[in-house]
Amino acid sequence: MTKKVLVWILLTFFVANVCVAQAQQPTRISRVGFLMSGGTPSPAPARPNPTVESFRQGLRELGYVEGKNIIVEYRAAEGKFERLPDLAAELVRLKVDVIVTGGTPSIRAAQHATNTIPIVMANVGDPIAQGFVASLARPGGNITGFTNLSPDLSTKRLELLKEVSPKEV
Repeated sequence: MTKKVLVWILLTFFVANVCVAQAQQPTRISRVGFLMSGGTPSPAPARPNPTVESFRQGLRELGYVEGKNIIVEYRAAEGKFERLPDLAAELVRLKVDVIVTGGTPSIRAAQHATNTIPIVMANVGDPIAQGFVASLARPGGNITGFTNLSPDLSTKRLELLKEVSPKEV
């Protein structure tokens, strides 16, 4: 259930940004930067990354086909966090429409690389304390997403669970 909620939240933010971009430039194919601190730079068929595969499946469910109506630029530091700033800067040079990332080191690298490209974050304990957002209600800046460790969100999580599966909660 958690993985599905993650994918849908990321895709909601992504689709909102893509829809605005497509409304302005209907013939342009949107580019997504996918920045990872671990894993391999591209989705390898022999050893697929579960997070990447969930993201790709969510895109397909929404009608996006990589290489046809969307381009995803995968960048991975392969556990070498010192590479993250260069990888984030590379995504900015590629002029991606949005950067999807998770984990404090990757989010920090993306934050330092751009203050204009939207960044969708996941897997961060306290985005306010980390300086990623001004507040949970009004993040401000170019970073948005969700946190999974904030006790302030317990009520909201319960609401979301009731919406997703009202008979099970």
